[in-house]
Amino acid sequence: MGKVEFSPSLMTMDLDKFKEQIEFLNDHVDSYHIDIMDGHYVPNITLSPWFIDEVRKISNLPMSVHLMVKDQSFWVNQLIEQKCEWICMHAELLDGLAFRLIDQIHDAGLKAGVVLNPETPIEAIFPYIELVDKITIMTIDPGFAGQRFIESTLDKIVALRELREEKGYNYVIEMDGSSNRKSFKRIDAAGPDIYIVGRSGLFGLDEKIEKSWEIMKTDYEEMTGKTIG
Repeated sequence: MGKVEFSPSLMTMDLDKFKEQIEFLNDHVDSYHIDIMDGHYVPNITLSPWFIDEVRKISNLPMSVHLMVKDQSFWVNQLIEQKCEWICMHAELLDGLAFRLIDQIHDAGLKAGVVLNPETPIEAIFPYIELVDKITIMTIDPGFAGQRFIESTLDKIVALRELREEKGYNYVIEMDGSSNRKSFKRIDAAGPDIYIVGRSGLFGLDEKIEKSWEIMKTDYEEMTGKTIG
């Protein structure tokens, strides 16, 4: 589907350096990944639609929201009002809601994504897979940064690429969780279109975002033999 894209997880950035980090990353990444957690689906509570407004003040890049929330409908409505470019919902919470919410997102001129936990097979989304614009494969359990990488989840990325080619689907494939020097080679072999990078892969590598980016770029290029443009 073209070049590999990078989407920093802003939950893991240094909020004391919010403006500095966003302004630098604007020239280097393809989109921003924003986790919204409600303290119910997962125990943590993180970013909110207010945060999206703050990013928009200094960035024109697309924003992709990952909804880790019990009430999917409520938050989809909130994000549609904000014209958030990507709204990604957990498959495990979409029973009885998938077609309506996907249509609602598309009717607003936005893109709909679905997220799969490590234990969730891709077959769970087969009833509506042809409608989605993005499929995110969790390579860690949702809700916490810094967990160990679950290598078996990469098989789903491979299967989704093969299915896309066979059926002519148009979704992009994204991976989320522990994307860093230790896992880049294995992830690259599976072949996602979008890497979400967080604390271990980007923000935690150095105090300065410029140095962190150079380390991440070097790590990726050395481990995969590919170049970040």
